Amino acid sequence: MNSAQDSADIDDHVSAFIARWRTATGGERANYQLFLTELARLLNLPHPDPASDDTRDNAYVFERRVTFRHGDGSETAGFIDLYRRGSFVCEAKRIGKPEGVGFDRALLRARSQAEQYARALPADEGRPPFLVIVDVGNTIELYAEFTRSGATYTPFPDPRSHRLSLDHLAKPEVRERLRQIWLEPMALDPSRISAAVTRDIAKRLGALAKSLEAVGHPPERVAAFLMRCLFTMFAEDVGLLTKGAFTTLLEEQAGKPHELGVFLSDLWKAMDKGGFSLALRTDVLHFNGKLFKDPDVLPLNREQAELLLEAARANWQFVEPAIFGTLLERALDPKERHSLGAHYTPRAYVERLVLPTIVEPLREEWADAQAAALTLANEGKTSEAIDELQKFHH
Repeated sequence: MNSAQDSADIDDHVSAFIARWRTATGGERANYQLFLTELARLLNLPHPDPASDDTRDNAYVFERRVTFRHGDGSETAGFIDLYRRGSFVCEAKRIGKPEGVGFDRALLRARSQAEQYARALPADEGRPPFLVIVDVGNTIELYAEFTRSGATYTPFPDPRSHRLSLDHLAKPEVRERLRQIWLEPMALDPSRISAAVTRDIAKRLGALAKSLEAVGHPPERVAAFLMRCLFTMFAEDVGLLTKGAFTTLLEEQAGKPHELGVFLSDLWKAMDKGGFSLALRTDVLHFNGKLFKDPDVLPLNREQAELLLEAARANWQFVEPAIFGTLLERALDPKERHSLGAHYTPRAYVERLVLPTIVEPLREEWADAQAAALTLANEGKTSEAIDELQKFHH
């Protein structure tokens, strides 16, 4: 069977799954295990194992038992709808019509319940990196916490796209994301992706910096030039410049680097003031600050222009801001670093201080504010609920 036929068969199976579950009207208990089993089959994933009386054996099961220990010494049992050790806690509901405030509240309660289950797991198992919230036959929500340290689970991959409808399963990238949550959840950790991309770019820019210094350019001039290049690449990939325009410029000038400097100077002058850029043949935004105030451009040879192009082809949305510090550390002569204030603190060191002292307390306060607002809303006190949320932001 050829790949086109394989793809057609997959599309047929996905369409059949969506059609089958779109019309399901049974309750949560009646349908959730069947829905999740058929979802696993659709994604070519292993099915859950039979449960054991010994919870240590229950690495991938329905109804995984956990124990909640209370301050008065008492204990109560809970049951995770579907659990896969090291991957996720899944909480399934059958909410109904997927719209309106009531639907959002129900999903929020389910997320809170799933997080409680994750925290109740034995310490030697560790908390899974994902929460999977399922409204059977309608919606799947994803939340992640990759440190697995007990921090708050946040929408994955972001608040705009963490909620998947049944129809989203028709997209191959969505199905692959769910497969990875089952099989390789930590591979989805954005910090790992960022680290790999950043290391590759830093290597190329480090080679370019050394090459430019080798022909006699002062380290601080090299660093300033590359900093402008870096920011331009980032601006292109996050949409502050026309998508792909800067990379296209570098591609067009790769064989004639002697002309590239003229275009870079034009572009950076336009970015400093805002307006039309001949280099990109379009209007560009005004970038305030002083980065482009002096659009000093270094002459490049063919090999140097190619290194710049290779860096521009990377996806700068995944690049750690730390690369700016990395560039300075690599590009500047050690004697120059202190006088220019060019030392930089790696992200991991910053997070070690900031997460427990600032971020996590704020997340806890936000979770408390959400819970209080939800309670008020359920009591019909809508305006008080809104005030509770606004109080947090003020």
